Amino acid sequence: METAIHAADQARTVTQKWFRADLKVASKQDKTPVTIADRQTEQVIKDIVLQRYPHHSFFGEETGQQLNSDEWQWVIDPIDGTKCFVTGKPTFGTLISLLHKQVPVIGIIDHPILDERWIGIQGCETTHNGKVCYARSTDSLHNATVYTTSMDMFDRVSGRRAHALTKSCRFRVFGGDCYSYGLLASGYNDMVCEADLKPYDYFALIAVVTGAGGIITDWQGNQLTLQSNGEVLASANESLHQQAIAKLNKF
Repeated sequence: METAIHAADQARTVTQKWFRADLKVASKQDKTPVTIADRQTEQVIKDIVLQRYPHHSFFGEETGQQLNSDEWQWVIDPIDGTKCFVTGKPTFGTLISLLHKQVPVIGIIDHPILDERWIGIQGCETTHNGKVCYARSTDSLHNATVYTTSMDMFDRVSGRRAHALTKSCRFRVFGGDCYSYGLLASGYNDMVCEADLKPYDYFALIAVVTGAGGIITDWQGNQLTLQSNGEVLASANESLHQQAIAKLNKF
């Protein structure tokens, strides 16, 4: 845990330096944006982790997988929300997770500009800036608020399913990236429904959401793994989660 926190602290020094700077934005093969800030931030985290734990595996969005161990693996997204980052919006975050035998045991959602950090540890209560936080007890979709980063993350079929869910809620909010999951853990919204996510987008969220009393799975209610298809549903509680799954799978 100390290593994860130290890595998050050092990552902040890079992202804060480059935020709202004159950056060149390149496109990766999947047409998502990337900058020097993404690459430098990941390298700082990677150097810290592998210097202390050279026998651990590392999976980062920018540097890919370095498989050193089947038991311990760090999964990192240096800047979750690069589009927000390059357009000056401070809700981007750094995601750091540690998996033990493919189960996430540590998760950090860190927001350098907002100075907010959620920490989740398997079996412990989630904290937000050092204070324990809890998800809400909203009991029905009709009363729930739901976040989705963008409708662009859905294809025709998943978009129709997500639309059915989000329109059945009290209201829906767009934008947020990983910040939405932190807000759920702190009791400010009830649900996040997204698709087209990669392991480095969701593994850090798991310990944070569950440690606050929430639940996070794929759209069928299955545990998220390295092989998941990228559809992610997080809810403030089990009852709400089951209602959402039923709505998503009605088609």
